[in-house]
Amino acid sequence: MCYTAPLVGAIVTSVAWSKTKSVKIWWLTLMFYGGALFGVIDHLWNGELFLISENIISDLLLGVTITAIIFVSWGIAVISSKTNPTLAKYINVKS
Repeated sequence: MCYTAPLVGAIVTSVAWSKTKSVKIWWLTLMFYGGALFGVIDHLWNGELFLISENIISDLLLGVTITAIIFVSWGIAVISSKTNPTLAKYINVKS
């Protein structure tokens, strides 16, 4: 279940990206999908049938933590790109 929070974030940012076409939002969307994929692979790796663990609350809290870390990491990248022109060309701050 830890994949649900990043997956919800990915779906929300996908909708936002479809309206804005912002490169920054696109990168955030990809990061959220990556976090969700990581959660699914983790569940499969640990043999959790139907991708549900024994402690659902703990798993959901882990998903929220993963989502928060993805969002903070993305924010740091965007802020860094504004102060470092070399990074700006990779994140495309003007979008």
